[in-house]
Amino acid sequence: MQIGLVGLGKMGGNMRERIRAAGHTVVGYDTNPDLSDVGHLSDVVDRLDGPRAVWVMVPAGAVTQHVIDQLGSLLKPGDTVVDGGNSHWRDDEKHAKELGARGIGFVDAGVSGGVWGLEHGYALMVGGEEEHVQRLKPIFDALKPDGPYGYVHAGRVGAGHFAKMVHNGIEYAMMQAYAEGWELLEKVDSVDNVREVFRSWQNGTVIRSWLLDLAVDALDDDAHLEKLRGYADDSGEGRWTVEAAIDNAVPLPAITASLFARFSSRQEDSPQMKMVAALRNQFGGHAVTSADRPDPATPGSPGSPGSPGSPDEV
Repeated sequence: MQIGLVGLGKMGGNMRERIRAAGHTVVGYDTNPDLSDVGHLSDVVDRLDGPRAVWVMVPAGAVTQHVIDQLGSLLKPGDTVVDGGNSHWRDDEKHAKELGARGIGFVDAGVSGGVWGLEHGYALMVGGEEEHVQRLKPIFDALKPDGPYGYVHAGRVGAGHFAKMVHNGIEYAMMQAYAEGWELLEKVDSVDNVREVFRSWQNGTVIRSWLLDLAVDALDDDAHLEKLRGYADDSGEGRWTVEAAIDNAVPLPAITASLFARFSSRQEDSPQMKMVAALRNQFGGHAVTSADRPDPATPGSPGSPGSPGSPDEV
């Protein structure tokens, strides 16, 4: 199958490689010419046979809207656009309506896997009409992990990004629990090998998980996380999850508390946020703040460093 891929950053570039390894043709475009296969977005469309499919992997919000507006003028009826970024699910409904008026299909895909996706595959949560989703199934199969799990057609347009939003909200709470436990263990005098306590939990316990494995990796790199400042951004998806909970009167005390804990990291150095920052770096390659660096100039707020970026930026 042929597919265009717009946005070749940390995830998009690896996705291009994984899709190609499965035998499909990918025409990639990025504003960085060193990464791009072609010079312009229009070249992606010209290089694909109809009906075309173009996957968008760019930051949510204005950048995604700009790319979709451009594709709406370049593509033809019968073509399909996939938004694999971290867009708000309400934006999906808007994009589907705009493209649908031109006869162009739209699919939203929540993507999880971070910097490890190339090797292990990407978990995919997809929303859209059945005919559009099925057309992209060979690409979904190429990206997903081996085995029966890691892919779901979650529902109609918006369902994929809504499911990924909730996934990221749960991830907030899990990281916060590990971080709180780590800080308490570090605080007491009786425990003198916190790293090995975490390592001992990796087998035979009910709290073992990939996040726990990554926490151990982070502690192997820096046993007491002394190289990090206790600062962690929030991507925006945690906020959206809490907002959706309020709209639907669903209590989310753990996820909400974990979001507020991120805000505490902007007030003073937080030991818990050192672990959260270390975990984000381990699974997503997200930047960390050095312990000797001054406070970030701009707190994470909508439209600032706390706005959604790559799909695994939580």
